Amino acid sequence: MSRRFEGKVALVTGGAQGIGLAVCEQLGREGAKVAFADIDDEAGGEALERLEAQGIEALYIRADVASEGDCAAFVKAAADRFGGVHLVCNNAGIFHASPPEELSLEAFDRVIAVNLRGAMAVTKHAIPHLKAAGGGAIVNIASTRALMSEPNTESYSASKGGILALTHALAISLGPYRIRVNAVSPGWIETSEWKKRSARRPAELREVDHLQHPAGRVGRPEDIARAVAFLCDPAADFITGVNLVVDGGMTVKMIYEP
Repeated sequence: MSRRFEGKVALVTGGAQGIGLAVCEQLGREGAKVAFADIDDEAGGEALERLEAQGIEALYIRADVASEGDCAAFVKAAADRFGGVHLVCNNAGIFHASPPEELSLEAFDRVIAVNLRGAMAVTKHAIPHLKAAGGGAIVNIASTRALMSEPNTESYSASKGGILALTHALAISLGPYRIRVNAVSPGWIETSEWKKRSARRPAELREVDHLQHPAGRVGRPEDIARAVAFLCDPAADFITGVNLVVDGGMTVKMIYEP
């Protein structure tokens, strides 16, 4: 495997399980020192052991990204430990489903606070370090639900739509500092086998689930991790402000009732 991120420091939120853990592994195996934040100490401890067992230099910090104080402390701890910040992946997210007429605004606000406000807070505190490094890359994890919806997903869809707008706004604001900002929108990603041991289950997928995808299968966390690494690669320095949809083709497939 290449070492294209040798000497770089990466921050990953929601990095203890699922897509976030896959991103930590991908960037770490390619040479980055990885600091990751999560609110689940059990998962965080297991993830740290898993990363270190692969020879990845890693740091786990317990942080609720809805708290600006936690975000600031996370960024500072990473910069103090590793000497700077070069890459940021804002991945932390929660999901809430409720009929809109029954949706409490407290639940709506919590989803927005974690999924959208958290991405802004981490980015805000990382910017001085990215500037000091002479530039860097930020990748925000959005969702195909920013572009299409199932019923009763207003809070999540709104948060991910906000991520897309935040991404292109930051790309313009930070461009003069050679800081690129992009988004990845995952589709159906099966994360069952990437959870902490106490929650890990074999994936329960049917053939029809795979066949919904023109690519022929349901997605895996590694698919998103590779997309994040591509956008972080210095060779992608002409790419900023984009939303890379990684969904096996689901969102471009026309579906008609038989």
